[in-house]
Amino acid sequence: MNLNDYLILSAVLFSIGLTGVLIRRNALVVFMSIELMLNAANLMLVTAAKQHGDLSGQVASFFVMVVAAAEVVVGLAIVITIFRSRHTGSVDESNLLSR
Repeated sequence: MNLNDYLILSAVLFSIGLTGVLIRRNALVVFMSIELMLNAANLMLVTAAKQHGDLSGQVASFFVMVVAAAEVVVGLAIVITIFRSRHTGSVDESNLLSR
């Protein structure tokens, strides 16, 4: 496979993740779609680093993975808290400003 194939795969994965964020209403599915988008960005960064022959894209990809891990921890804690108080996982029905 050449580098263009990896970039096309990255664009397809990002598009699937974006579609999942825009269409789905379940908070866990939205978080999984965001993770898919971040992994597509990682693939693009590593591919660009390979194409240019340096490690800067791989370092940036490492930082994206760290941010993604923190996002999962905080986001999942928020979703569990909302589910326990509202008994729903839908992002449409969870408004924290109203009781």
